[in-house]
Amino acid sequence: MKKKATTPLPREGEAFLEMLKAERGASRNTEAAYGADLKHLFAFLVRRKQGPVNADAEGLRAYLKSLDYVGMTPRTVARRLSVIRQFFRFLLAERLREDDPAAALDSPKLGRPLPKVLSRVEVDSLIAATQSLVDGGRMATLLEILYAAGLRVSELVTLPLSAVERDVAVLVVRGKGNKERMVPLSDPARTAIAAWLHVRTGMLAEGETSRFLFPSRGREGHLTRQRFAQLLKEAALKSGLDPARVSPHVLRHAFASHLLEGGADLRSVQLMLGHADIATTQIYTHVLDEKLRSLVQDKHPLAKRPSAKRPSAKSPSAKSRSRPAKSAG
Repeated sequence: MKKKATTPLPREGEAFLEMLKAERGASRNTEAAYGADLKHLFAFLVRRKQGPVNADAEGLRAYLKSLDYVGMTPRTVARRLSVIRQFFRFLLAERLREDDPAAALDSPKLGRPLPKVLSRVEVDSLIAATQSLVDGGRMATLLEILYAAGLRVSELVTLPLSAVERDVAVLVVRGKGNKERMVPLSDPARTAIAAWLHVRTGMLAEGETSRFLFPSRGREGHLTRQRFAQLLKEAALKSGLDPARVSPHVLRHAFASHLLEGGADLRSVQLMLGHADIATTQIYTHVLDEKLRSLVQDKHPLAKRPSAKRPSAKSPSAKSRSRPAKSAG
């Protein structure tokens, strides 16, 4: 069976990705995602005999409409539109074009879906399900760190050994844009890390060393995101949870939501998650809604009063509470 030919990335696209890496510190994952989106765009435009320097707004609109036709969600379309806008702004800034055809494009209307989370009991059962695994405690340690620190999965699997070689109370994480942030570690996470470090060397081949906390014999040298996601699904099945509800990002959501539910302030959660904009973190405040409703119901002085008919204007109680009208003079 012949492999389907892929559209190569034009030199302008390669230059754009180089800029992302050099000036914005884009990760390999971001670079790969942007490259794939641009290749998809150019594969469509080439049928219209258009490319980076002669694409017009009509061609870009047709492309976005084709995404809608094949059933892409508005959020995915919005992500691709963001890449398109950044790319054509880059061409304009580099004087490779004299206009920006993406400037006239409208964004798709987005709802704001609430993040999917697990309850505290469900997280506990998920972690407990890993205790019987014959992996030296690796999966348990991964979950304890993920839930304790709210890391992105790419940050988790690439943690360097140097970050935890000493019993640290605070984990230094290198996140998006190569920015560092500090996240406190819980006692269970520190205990799990200490236990894992005792057996980690035995997981390596004789004489082999690795700079990663979770080494692998694969090409990248560390546990991959895909393999961790697969192991997580298996742990979900073992714990009795629906695997469709469990993912690395769901545990990151649980970390943030449970912190806010416990009384943490939004700014602290923003810093621990590594969000550049606090507006991104605000979506987690949905967990407070039920708590606030319960607070008002249980604590407000009027909440427990028996409901009664409002007294009419002729009743004595109404007269006793009425205040004389202020004279206009």
